[in-house]
Amino acid sequence: MQTHFTEEDLKKPHIREADRVLRTCVHCGFCNATCPTYQLLGDERDGPRGRIYLIKEMLEAPEGAAKVTEETRLHLDRCLTCRNCETTCPSGVEYHKLLDIGRAEIERRVPRKPAERAQRYALRKMLVEPKRFQALLKLGQTFRPLVPGALKEKLPPAPVDAGKRPDGARHPRRMLILEGCVQPGLSPNTNAATARVLDRLGIGLTPVAEAGCCGAVDFHMNAQEDGRARARANIDAWWPHLEAGAEAIVQTASGCGAFVKEYAEILANDPAYAEKAARVSELARDLVEVLRDEALDDLSVKQGRRLAFHCPCTLQHAQKLGGAVEGVLTRLGFSLTPVADAHLCCGSAGTYSITQPELATQLRDNKLDNLEAGKPEVIVTANIGCQTHLAGANRTPVRHWIEIVDEALSSAT
Repeated sequence: MQTHFTEEDLKKPHIREADRVLRTCVHCGFCNATCPTYQLLGDERDGPRGRIYLIKEMLEAPEGAAKVTEETRLHLDRCLTCRNCETTCPSGVEYHKLLDIGRAEIERRVPRKPAERAQRYALRKMLVEPKRFQALLKLGQTFRPLVPGALKEKLPPAPVDAGKRPDGARHPRRMLILEGCVQPGLSPNTNAATARVLDRLGIGLTPVAEAGCCGAVDFHMNAQEDGRARARANIDAWWPHLEAGAEAIVQTASGCGAFVKEYAEILANDPAYAEKAARVSELARDLVEVLRDEALDDLSVKQGRRLAFHCPCTLQHAQKLGGAVEGVLTRLGFSLTPVADAHLCCGSAGTYSITQPELATQLRDNKLDNLEAGKPEVIVTANIGCQTHLAGANRTPVRHWIEIVDEALSSAT
């Protein structure tokens, strides 16, 4: 794609990066064929190719140009950032990088109305602090009838017993685990189950209390400096443990894993953190990456449940781990049902299901129809956002896949 930036424009780092990404696009339109919002809305501006043109037009336009409007922002807001288009693109366009630049730029040029700014600020503050989120969650569960519908769907019906975690210090092999910000409140058993399964494989897990939210919520809601600050804080928290021999940083939420693996990129220009960030990204592992490399034949699994696996976008498109969980579950003897259009987003997409509820609900219902077609007993997934969003429909039960493995191991002993 031809661009028309001035030499003065290209002195700005974000314009240089945008120019690089734009020039890789050959505007073939293959991306639209796999874009969930384009499939629903049929509007070129609600597909990746159209959004690329909108961002290009905005970045090339002078400050105050009339063509940059709230309508432009609407089409960018409707993007799920699922990155399905990147998996499809034959030219390797790094669309998500361009989208982050475009969203930050339009936020600056066309400020949101106070009510929108308040909503987005409130979401960031509610979600990123685990203790605050858990307090609000308990409040919502206590006064559930008073909670607005879009949020009520995301409340689990009752607190779930996480069970006991084994002592990770008893194993010579040690890994760190990112506890996450909302997962300890919404699905506390996920990380506990992870610790129990890895314990059986001779791996001890160490939670690091000082490590908090990965930073993705802030970064993708255009508070990018706040996202970078959280990344730096996590690196500081993990670094002594990495120096002491921890071999990996495990994420059980694929959304967090995708972002931690991008620390190297988002802090590449930070001389104090660039090297450490690259090391952290290198050691970041989604849980499935750990299990698939282990001797799973040593595990005695008593299974028999029929499962449908929903592969989160952050696992298959961002981390390029499509098929990995299915492979592990198959090796363990689970029966997986086929799922049509497994590449499409469920509509969760971080805070998208709250900021774009109508589109998110349509995507969720379509996804559930495909997941339930094979009549599974349970739907399993690998990301807390997808899990909560799908479970909010109150149809087939939805769990994290490691919980099902843990239960099968426990029943076999």
